[in-house]
Amino acid sequence: MTIDNRKLTRFAKDLRGRRIGVAGDFMLDRYVWGSATRLSPEAPVPVVDFANESQVLGGAGNVATNLAALGATVFPFGVVGEDEEGRAVHSLLKAAGMAAKGVAADASRVTTVKTRIVARHQQIVRVDRERREPLSREIEDRLVRAIKAALPQLDALVLSDYAKGVVTDTLADRVLSECHRRGVPALVKPKESRLFAYRGASLIVCNAKEARYFVPPSLEEDDSVERAGRALLAHFGCSTVVITRGAEGLNVFEEASQKSFHVPATSSEVSYARVGQAGIDRSAHGRQVFDVTGAGDTVLSVLALAVAGRVPMQDAAILANAGAGVVVGKLGTSTVTLEELFAAVRDLD
Repeated sequence: MTIDNRKLTRFAKDLRGRRIGVAGDFMLDRYVWGSATRLSPEAPVPVVDFANESQVLGGAGNVATNLAALGATVFPFGVVGEDEEGRAVHSLLKAAGMAAKGVAADASRVTTVKTRIVARHQQIVRVDRERREPLSREIEDRLVRAIKAALPQLDALVLSDYAKGVVTDTLADRVLSECHRRGVPALVKPKESRLFAYRGASLIVCNAKEARYFVPPSLEEDDSVERAGRALLAHFGCSTVVITRGAEGLNVFEEASQKSFHVPATSSEVSYARVGQAGIDRSAHGRQVFDVTGAGDTVLSVLALAVAGRVPMQDAAILANAGAGVVVGKLGTSTVTLEELFAAVRDLD
């Protein structure tokens, strides 16, 4: 695969200023940082000495934050609880330059919180607080109305499903139908098997594990990946499917093309870093994957901007893969900035 770095850099610059809607499961990712030098006398587990804690947007919120970091104008849509964590989600959205009015507070729900305890750059345990029941019809109707009202202003819409109850079958069907009617590209990251809810999406992004919900055979061999991609195109009735494969890079399947294409993982080594900080080490070679948290969200975000900017799909996939290569070098839920993306693109062979 021939890579034109100058062309890719030009495309990356064109990502700025796009207007992207993000609808889905907004949550809070909380980190408790510390060190562990001894085992508990009560059980064979490490004792973590607390140092500090931090919190960032997770789930659909991480997609929105990635888009904002890349220079997009982001319109978030979702539901949180009427609680302290829900207010924290609203504060983080505003701090990232996004309007929070599209993320409603519902007193009958709790805000999804994932708390990770990390000692010396190693995640010890994760504690989840959540409820997964579907939205009430009243809240769903309100959310769908808000999304439909915003569509004329949008260059693309992302539906980020983390199976926490916001993206119901009916919400997905109503929103995607309206996107199709208005000609707004819709990108979806599915979380669990839904037979028809995502039909009509322009592009589906899933990892190999998620793809197995829809295509049972193993995805370890190249020929099985090809079969899976073709089956997913038919399953969702969409024009493009992207399967992210971790250290194997990603594969792109298009309805209009008989042949898929593969984008190998980036080759620059990525050093350890804390949440939200750059972690690219240009002095070494090879690829060191530190934390895959949020890498799929980064792929989805870059692809959404590229689709909105009508970047050719092969170039869009290379940009998205380069962005994911930056994020896996950061500890925890993280984003990639345009400057980091430019640097990653310049280093592509």
